[in-house]
Amino acid sequence: MRIGIIGAGNMGATLAFRLTRLGHQVTIANSRGPRTLADVAARTGATPVPITQVSDKADVVIVAIPEKSVPALEAGLLSALPEDTVVVDTGNYVPQLRDGHIDAIDAGLPESQWVQSQLRRPVVKAFNTIRPASLADLGQAAGAAGRIAVPIAGDDPAAKAVVRELADQLGFDGLDAGPLAESWRQQPGTLVFTADLPLDAARRALADATPEQTASWRGGHPRHMS
Repeated sequence: MRIGIIGAGNMGATLAFRLTRLGHQVTIANSRGPRTLADVAARTGATPVPITQVSDKADVVIVAIPEKSVPALEAGLLSALPEDTVVVDTGNYVPQLRDGHIDAIDAGLPESQWVQSQLRRPVVKAFNTIRPASLADLGQAAGAAGRIAVPIAGDDPAAKAVVRELADQLGFDGLDAGPLAESWRQQPGTLVFTADLPLDAARRALADATPEQTASWRGGHPRHMS
């Protein structure tokens, strides 16, 4: 599969490393240009490209950048992609330490619905609940006891199926978390976030999520994920 990754921080680089090792053709880009990605390319095996080319011929595009950086992406960067190209949002909103305040999200709009509106492209929310270290080291074969679940929210069943297959290849159970409007259930502060839960426990955590959990998390001083 051809996979483009926007963002070369901890999450983007970890996904690049794991996906390249699985045999996928992975390109990676950041806002500073491919010449700044030599170290990432050496560590991951991904091919650095200009950000305007990261989605060229991609089957999947993964957006792994801070929320504050999403509006700075070139207008229309992803909006012209073929309909069957899957766009994955791995981001989390961290107002206190990183992103500042985004009024629409503060008013209750789920984070990935805001990202979708900025990209002008349907997205699937996934891989935001797992730390890069867990993603790198804790994958297991299908059927293994305690295999970690990765919630996947989105409005297109076919797109979610693609992401679920990638999660399985990476060693995790993809858990259908419903439509994108329900993706707040996997936002920071909820019971599934960074908890590395197996499938049944993760399903219960999503069901037991409340908006107050995220509000409390945002009001504190969490260590951010990138």
